[in-house]
Amino acid sequence: MGRGLIRETRADRPTQMLWAALMIAVLAPSCAQQVTVTTSQPCGPQISAESGATVSGVPSPTSIAAPAHVPLTELRVEPAFPNLSFDRMVHLTCPDDGTSRLFLVLQPGRIMGFDNHSNVTSTEAFLDIRDRVNDSSEEEGLLGLAFDPQYRSNGHFYVYYSAARPRRSVISRFSVSGDSPSRADPSSELVILEVPQPFSNHNGGQLLFGPDGYLYIGLGDGGSGGDPRGHGQDRSTLLGSILRIDVSSAAAGARYRVPPDNPFVARNDGARKEIWAYGLRNPWRFTFDRDTGDLWAGDVGQNTFEEVDLIRRGLNYGWNVMEGLHCFRARQCDSEGLERPVIEYSRSGGCSITGGYVYRGSRLPSLHGAYVYGDFCSGKIWALRYDGTGVTERLQIADTGFNIPAFGEDRSGELYILSFDGRIYRFVPR
Repeated sequence: MGRGLIRETRADRPTQMLWAALMIAVLAPSCAQQVTVTTSQPCGPQISAESGATVSGVPSPTSIAAPAHVPLTELRVEPAFPNLSFDRMVHLTCPDDGTSRLFLVLQPGRIMGFDNHSNVTSTEAFLDIRDRVNDSSEEEGLLGLAFDPQYRSNGHFYVYYSAARPRRSVISRFSVSGDSPSRADPSSELVILEVPQPFSNHNGGQLLFGPDGYLYIGLGDGGSGGDPRGHGQDRSTLLGSILRIDVSSAAAGARYRVPPDNPFVARNDGARKEIWAYGLRNPWRFTFDRDTGDLWAGDVGQNTFEEVDLIRRGLNYGWNVMEGLHCFRARQCDSEGLERPVIEYSRSGGCSITGGYVYRGSRLPSLHGAYVYGDFCSGKIWALRYDGTGVTERLQIADTGFNIPAFGEDRSGELYILSFDGRIYRFVPR
């Protein structure tokens, strides 16, 4: 099923998890699962007038509660496209281009397009940049894709990939081919940003346009184990952060601008002005709620706890002082000024969180308004509801047994589950 895993290479652990099956065996739980909660139509967000007060164009976290008479319930999963199979899928998305096409990111360096019909039998290579992508390590490769909000008119899209010699993360813009709008032009690359990577793991890799039109970029702490260089708490580096940049007028001479309302723009203490939030270990998939604009993220833990975060402007999410709600290196630590996760779960639930989406589709009323997320190692999938202050409902809605690298969302708000068994799945009622 391919050479590597996109998820965690926990370099400071005694056993290296080289294959998905081995990961599950090595990390089998020895204690009861602990879950802790805290109070605190194109693909993408659509903000309504009722979304709530905004901060810098992004609504502040609001309720995602569903009507009380529609509680969360367990669901089944089934293949969404039974005739298709792919190796090393890591992301699924779609543009607002007037078609039903879905686009699938494959870690070795290709993007495949296909029609969103259950009986589809063929796919088409949209972009192939395997010649410049380094996927030699388990967590490197082509990791992210975001279509420009004006894709229908300008044909631009952005990718996040790993490169070698020197090792770095690359965020680039590509354009569709002038000869065929169903294919991209590999020679059209405009490099927007390059970030040196000291190690091969914890690359993050998410790209996403927010409701404000800016590009959000997720970067891990640079890798190894325990954040040995302290990147998570160092605002002078882009590592361990979610960035927010303006690419609306990207060109060779000015590849991006920093939005003037980014939280550290006015600081003169060496903080990088691109940073939107920091203190993250490895944010593996974050998404905007298309109704409220809330930014939800799954941050992969080190040894014991995985966490779900609501990402807000300028906040510090604690790594490597904290892992979830707990001090990381000592029994006591100074947690003042650190943002607590919405929820955490222990190793008995799995070993590596995969962030998902707030469900805004129509097929599954019981799931409406719930944030759906999973675990790469165990294949368990949960949903939670949040009322703006705390979690009001949480349920394990499926136990798939799959290795889940990502979820996907189509233009209707329906969700998909990517699996390292090569299939794309969807939820169905029991």
